[in-house]
Amino acid sequence: MDLATIVGIVSAFALVLIAMASGGGLRMFLDWPSVLIVFGGTLGVTLINYTMAEVVGLVAVTRRVFFHRLEPMPQIISQFMELSIKARREGILALEAEIKEIKDPFTFKGLQLAIDGVTPEGIQDILQTDIDHQAERHRLGAEMFTTMGTFAPALGMIGTLIGLVQMLRSMDDPAQIGPAMAVAIITTFYGAALANLLFLPMSGKLKNRSSREVTLREMVMHGILGIARGDNPRVIEQRLLCYMPPERRRSVFT
Repeated sequence: MDLATIVGIVSAFALVLIAMASGGGLRMFLDWPSVLIVFGGTLGVTLINYTMAEVVGLVAVTRRVFFHRLEPMPQIISQFMELSIKARREGILALEAEIKEIKDPFTFKGLQLAIDGVTPEGIQDILQTDIDHQAERHRLGAEMFTTMGTFAPALGMIGTLIGLVQMLRSMDDPAQIGPAMAVAIITTFYGAALANLLFLPMSGKLKNRSSREVTLREMVMHGILGIARGDNPRVIEQRLLCYMPPERRRSVFT
């Protein structure tokens, strides 16, 4: 579970709710017609913009925001050093028993291709295609959150305009103007809160996580290609260490 995401969402909403409650209570901010306009409207226009399968798939993408954990780079490098040294000493077929313990499907697939005798060029073509399509799926998820972050304030403004029209039609009763104006503004509040406290930050999280995952997969791919080519483990290690900041690079051979 990504603690930063949980803490960020809880703290952001909690602080806003505390501020709302301290100004007279939360009840005054609850308006069901506004909820229907903003929440229902945002869902509706998202369905117009994307297919049903893409919207349903957003549930799986959302899970990645909260629960997906990326393997640390030093651990990946250490794993490939063990595999490359064994392959260098005993031959690449000796890795067949080792890869059964590997849980990452991408790493497993690449090493299995190498063991099966696929050329390094063929392995790179397959793995790079996998990386590109995964990046595209993540891009779509982030784009959908960005789209909802754009639509939500717009639906809030539409709700405000509806409220203003209703208010202006009751100008003959001054006592109704204040409450009607408050309800009209609440829809804008709902839209702005959803966009800036939830949708846009989640889109940013997905973009950052996707970028990091692509980097890790490219790193893994280079490790697999080095093993498939029979490169010296020192060469493989130095190639993988290039993905880490200079101050964190530690060689197992020193």
